This record gives sequence, C-alpha cells and structure tokens, in this order.
Amino acid sequence: MTLSRDTIYLAGAWTAPSSAETIPVENPATEEILGHVPAGTAADVDRAVAAARAAFTGWAETPMAERGAVLGKLHEALAARAGDIARTVGLELGTPLKVAKAVQAGLPLAVLRGYADLAAQPAREETIGNSLVVHEPVGVVGAITPWNYPLHQVVAKVAAALAAGCTVVLKPSELTPLVAYLLVDAADEAGLPPGVLNLVPGTGPVVGAAIAGHPDVDMVSFTGSTATGRAITHAAADRIARVALELGGKSANVILADADLAKAVKVGVGNAFLNSGQTCTAWTRMLVHRSHYDAAVELAATAAAAYTTGDPFDEGTRLGPLVSAAQRDRVRGFIARADARRVAGDAPVPDKGYFVAPTVFADVHPDSELAQEEVFGPVLSIIRFEDDDHAVEIANNSKYGLAGGVWGTPERALAVARRLRTGAVDVNGGSFNPLAPFGGYKQSGIGRELGPYGLAEFQQTKAIQR
Repeated sequence: MTLSRDTIYLAGAWTAPSSAETIPVENPATEEILGHVPAGTAADVDRAVAAARAAFTGWAETPMAERGAVLGKLHEALAARAGDIARTVGLELGTPLKVAKAVQAGLPLAVLRGYADLAAQPAREETIGNSLVVHEPVGVVGAITPWNYPLHQVVAKVAAALAAGCTVVLKPSELTPLVAYLLVDAADEAGLPPGVLNLVPGTGPVVGAAIAGHPDVDMVSFTGSTATGRAITHAAADRIARVALELGGKSANVILADADLAKAVKVGVGNAFLNSGQTCTAWTRMLVHRSHYDAAVELAATAAAAYTTGDPFDEGTRLGPLVSAAQRDRVRGFIARADARRVAGDAPVPDKGYFVAPTVFADVHPDSELAQEEVFGPVLSIIRFEDDDHAVEIANNSKYGLAGGVWGTPERALAVARRLRTGAVDVNGGSFNPLAPFGGYKQSGIGRELGPYGLAEFQQTKAIQR
C-alpha cells in the first residue's frame, strides 16, 4: 500500500499541485514519518473551486436517483478498500486495528450506504396552499474535516452534499490526510463526474482559510475546534455564506440512583476512552448519584486499568497513542493542573509514541477546568450529585451540548434525557444510529449531519406559487 501521495484531485484527474512543498505524515505510535502529501495553496483552492463550479449545474440537474446510483458504486469501491482503510487509520492516527475496522472503516461505509439509499427515494416536495415547496442543492461546498475520525467525518459531509446535488472541495486534516486519498481513489473508480469531488490537502491557515473565504464557495461544512469554527464563521459571514459546524463537546454520562451501576460504569469508561479519548462525543463527565458514588469510583478505576496502551496492530492493545506530540502534551497539561483525586493514571506507557495512560479523577468540582474544558484524551472526571434535578443542573453546566448518556429505569432515564441541553442522548446504552440527526447545542455547533437532516443541510428551500 503506497502511503506518500504527490498529487491533488481536480476536475476528475490527479493533478500536480502548484507548489513542490509537502507535509510529512507521522505515525504517532512510533514517531516515524509514514509519507508525505502536497501542501496545497490558495491557487490550488482556486482551481478546485473553479472545477466544482463548472460541474455544479450538470450534477445538480442529474436526477437524485441517478446520484444515488453513483453513490452506490462509490460504496462498492470503498468497501473493497476496507482493509486498507483500517490499516491506514491505524498507521496515521494510531487507532487499535480492531476499533479501526469496526468504527473508522465500518461507520463511514454505513453512512455512505445510507445516503445512497436515501437518494434513491423520491425527491421531497410538498404543497402548502397554492405553493409547491421544493428543495435544491446549495451549490459549491467547502468541506474541512478533522483528524480524529478522518474518513467518517469526510463521508458524513461529502456523501450528503453529493446526494443533495452539490459539488465539493475537500480539505482533510493535515495530520491524517492519507485515508481521504483512498476515498477519492474509490470515487474515481466509481465514475463520479469530473469536478463533482475535488481534493486539496494542506494546512488550515492556508487551504482551510482559502476555502472559508472563497467568494465562489456557497457553503462551508467544518468539524473541529470551537475556536476554528468561530474563525470560519467570521470568514463566511463577509459574503453571507452558509456554515455548518460540528465543534467541541464535554458530554455528561448521568448514572441515576436506580441504574445498573456496573453496566453504566463499564460502558461509560469505554465511551470516554474510545479512540484514546479523541472523540467529540466522549462522555468525559461521569455523574453519579451519591448513594453509588464510592462504588462507581472503584469500578471506573478497575475498568481503566484494563485499557492497555501499545502498538495499534497488537491484538492486546485497547488504547492507542494520541495523534501528535502537541496533543499529548496538551492532555498531560490538563492532568498536571487537575485539582482532584486521581484514582487511575499511573500505568506504564511505551517509551516511543505519544501515549497517555488511561486516567480517572474523582471528586471533580463541576466548575473546574477538568469539568468544563474539552481535554480530548483518555481522561475521565467523576462528579457526585444529590438528586435528578441536581444531575440535570450539573450536566447542563457547560458551554457545550453535543452528546450524553443517562442510565436508570427507562421512564425515569428518558425524563432526564429530555431535560439535557444537548444534541444527542443515549438512554441505557442505546446504540449509535447513523441515520439520526447528529449535531450540537450551544458552542458545540450549528446544523446537523447524517440521515435526512444531514441531507437537508446541503439544500435550499424554494416556494413556487401557482
């Protein structure tokens, strides 16, 4: 499997970039360089946007069912690369191979299949009085994606935009760009029309900024930090362009007095440590009723000890490295500053690589940095509450509102879930649904991804009076 790439993808062809400058891609488990990709420029973005604009009318006028058929072919081509996808993400991100196969490769394939099926359905229209209400594609979309789920986040944007009839300029994260090339290889094989999907790798300050501020980009869809999302919003506001943002999270896992404590803690620890804690929806605040608090702390510490760190390709590894030295040092900073009781986090980690031991803090104050800021590493905070009202108050005490969990008898847990100011809540371990709307409240973002709601983000609504 070739890792280095020296071209960008414009108008249906692999094309030389405008600069010879490259970006190294590092293996965070070994600190070795895996390969290089082009460092795209603003001039490359101009060419990509021009290609997307030229392709837009033809793709927008293609019947939705035909667009869905193309997405079906893309799914077949991408599924044939599932092994390479898992291996590539294991190398450039450090996700343990078992998780990479199930989540990093499996989830985007499920999302892509969902959009292919959705596009095969009749176009959504309705009559209101004497008006025919129709839905049309927004136009040229700039998709700027993160490193933590480097294919899933790409597919969640690209598949929805293409199904809606939009054309796309894609900028993957410079930390994990290689798996995006596998997607574009598959798109090329599937016969996606020239210019419908264009790929320009590069850094955020160069390529990302050029996309966000480009006068011919109709919409910017971004997943990443709240600070970057704010900057993208400012850039798009100058031309009144649409923006969809999926940003940070500080999700609460509420364990009520009548919950199955052992299951709630086990699943909660697993959720917090998934992808080495580099998950925007991670339940990093475990809220436990006072009657079960001490037992929950003990259970969480024991569960954390089972998360062995090491080589992502070793079957015994449950926790891979963080994506970079900077991310590792950032997480270590949170741990060093924490004013709480550490009950797990002393396990040895490999000398090489950007590893952080799975860490659990008890007696965390709800207003502390550890309880308020997104750590984005394998760090869990446990907080005591007195009753259901107190639990809701603590859970909603956040500038974020992306996800969460509630455990208890079904009726009681659902009642609490309805009160949480967050875009998604899992009750008693409800499984992730790739067709349900995904997005946040407050500083966790604007808009929704996945399923019919994700499709609607890339559509305009028109009323035709007759």
